[in-house]
Amino acid sequence: MSIRADEISSLLKKQIENYESEIEVNDVGTVIHIGDGIAVAHGLENAMAGELLEFSNGVMGMAQNLEESTVGIIILGPFTDIREGDEVRRTGRIMEVPVGEEMLGRVVDPLGQPLDGQGKIETERTRPIESPAPGVMDRKSVHEPVQTGIKAIDSLIPVGRGQRELVIGDRQTGKTAIAIDTILNQKHEDMICIYVAIGQKESTVAGVVETLRQNDALDYTIVVTASASQPAPLLYLAPYAGVSMGEDFMYDGKHVLVIYDDLTKQAAAYRELSLLLRRPPGREAFPGDVFYVHSRLLERAAKLSDDKGAGSLTALPFIETQAGDISAYIPTNVISITDGQIFLQSDLFFSGVRPAIDAGLSVSRVGGSAQIKAMKKVAGTLRLDLASYRELEAFAQFGSDLDESTQAKLARGKRTVEVLKQGQYLPIPVEKQVFILFALTRGYLDDIEIEDVSRFENELYQHLDANNKDLLKEIRETGGLPDEEAMKGAIEEFKKSFQAS
Repeated sequence: MSIRADEISSLLKKQIENYESEIEVNDVGTVIHIGDGIAVAHGLENAMAGELLEFSNGVMGMAQNLEESTVGIIILGPFTDIREGDEVRRTGRIMEVPVGEEMLGRVVDPLGQPLDGQGKIETERTRPIESPAPGVMDRKSVHEPVQTGIKAIDSLIPVGRGQRELVIGDRQTGKTAIAIDTILNQKHEDMICIYVAIGQKESTVAGVVETLRQNDALDYTIVVTASASQPAPLLYLAPYAGVSMGEDFMYDGKHVLVIYDDLTKQAAAYRELSLLLRRPPGREAFPGDVFYVHSRLLERAAKLSDDKGAGSLTALPFIETQAGDISAYIPTNVISITDGQIFLQSDLFFSGVRPAIDAGLSVSRVGGSAQIKAMKKVAGTLRLDLASYRELEAFAQFGSDLDESTQAKLARGKRTVEVLKQGQYLPIPVEKQVFILFALTRGYLDDIEIEDVSRFENELYQHLDANNKDLLKEIRETGGLPDEEAMKGAIEEFKKSFQAS
């Protein structure tokens, strides 16, 4: 069979016309040093800061040090199988995490991979872990309360939506208990919670998750965990992963609460990475930019303006102190970034005052703007009363003959301390808090024995639920204080039955 020349030429022309040249360019480097979760690679001239890099065995890394001829990489996973001479290639993607409604109710690592054994998270959307904080023009002043359900916080050190309120204290003083109570109290508050556990035991995190599950709080919560057994890069990245997941909801007009438990461990992980990357150490061996690590994280908390959807992201960073030393490097850094702090004192904790909040050292720079009107009215003098009680208490130890007004102040102070005590996992709705503080400040507890104050409070709540639902509803829905005579009448009516019993 003969094929004519013109047929061959037309066939070749068609193939040339339809030929598509696809050149795939890969920027590839070579590992020249590996150890302790850090790799140094030669090549990768075009790598970006924070870019995801892939090693030949599939483990991912993140570009951290961009030097003249090498790139310092922090390895996000097991590094024992990576060897000198291995290939590492660019992905062209900045470090990102999956985001969206599908993340709710799940326990994930800082890369967004599920850890709860409930299968793959079906979300297509991702968000870079580093993004600029909203500018001044995109923000609005903080004016809505975050109801924690903890009397001592909601009355003395109120937290507002969009605020950054530091929780600081020694270990084992009840910091995590405050976090869990606050999450439990958001059940009917239209708030999404993100709990970031950094460097904690896996058993501790499992206990927190189980508590949230039993109280039906996991439905509106995401738990991001980088446990103590994880490599330092994951502990460093965990808070950024948490805030990125929260920002997605914030820009969607929703309200988010992010709890970082705790940033001391993130700072220690970052110090480890920096020293291994041969960065110069500074004060307490931390690198000079550890302040920037925390500030660029916490500045992303905001109350957005109405034009931007009026969403909010509230940050509750935790810092662990050593023997109550709040003047150490990391505590002072984070105090200067946040809008106030809740200081938990070991002495108060061990003397049975729980939550062990030191009203003298604790402050909220948002203050009354983050309280409903009713709370502002009943709790106005509470801080001063408590401060003067602490002063008188110290003074009264040395003198036995005290005048009547001093004795009355001491008696009121003791009852104030008793009222502000609260059991764990028992958040109290704000309308009931208003009632018990009204009873306290108007002197209805002055003739109640100290040991009966807790019982008085619990039975008062039961009485109000049974007989005065309208008053509770009015506080809850309007935020204002109902008719004082009606409130006094309700308390007096209850008190008769209480004294009779």
